Amino acid sequence: MSPIISSSELKNITSENLVILDARTGKDIRQTYLDRHIKGARFIDLDKDLADIGEDAAFGGRHPLPHIEKFGETLSKLGISENAHVVVYDDKNGSNAAARAWWMLKAFGIENVQVLDGGMQAAEKEDVKFSSGEEVFETTTLIKKDHWLLPVSSLEEVENELINSSSVVIDVRDVYRYKGESEPIDLVAGHIPGAINIPFSENLDENGNFLPPKVLKEKYQKLLGNKPENLIIHCGSGVTACHTILALDYAGFQIPNLYVGSWSEWSRRDKEIAKDI
Repeated sequence: MSPIISSSELKNITSENLVILDARTGKDIRQTYLDRHIKGARFIDLDKDLADIGEDAAFGGRHPLPHIEKFGETLSKLGISENAHVVVYDDKNGSNAAARAWWMLKAFGIENVQVLDGGMQAAEKEDVKFSSGEEVFETTTLIKKDHWLLPVSSLEEVENELINSSSVVIDVRDVYRYKGESEPIDLVAGHIPGAINIPFSENLDENGNFLPPKVLKEKYQKLLGNKPENLIIHCGSGVTACHTILALDYAGFQIPNLYVGSWSEWSRRDKEIAKDI
């Protein structure tokens, strides 16, 4: 199953196993969801469901992963079973939290997970049905898992991989943040020394849709060599990094490591910081 699905394809799904997740974020987002969402979509919260935010971002970053058992409980409450076909959307071309939800669902062991190409805006253009208010659905019981199935890297592992030049570390933030020109979210501007910058926005075309798999494959092969291997992907807090992991999977590459703590952790740990200004 492709990790990307179009709005026209979504409209034609008739499976009883379909679960749509609304992963938008923002102020009063729960009310925004209740006001209007794709018909049948269930709300998943970045801060509460897709992260376990601690008191100190220096240890785990701004959006550390929740314990996998807790995430399993979240999926059960959302009515997601092992054989569910899950489609996730947001309103930021997948970069907001849809790709993070996709990564976590795959890492939990849910096989059939897709991100809606173009997100909510594309669904509106395709006349996908919308609704409001709470959605009614049954909860499920999932098989308990004790570890994430997709690879992650710790701060120490990122540091060691860079020292040994054994992995390519990709920073997917905007160029101005990578260069250290300014930092709108975290405390310090700059980037991890040795990391290269490939903004996640370059995975998209001018309409906000993912580039075709062939184009993505050629793009990353040109940037990283014949076949990208030993990659570690990071961003500000481990959310938009999943957008590039999704793009690489869509292009047919092996799913790379996610550095969940990302810049929000690295920049708070008295580590060396690089700037290109």
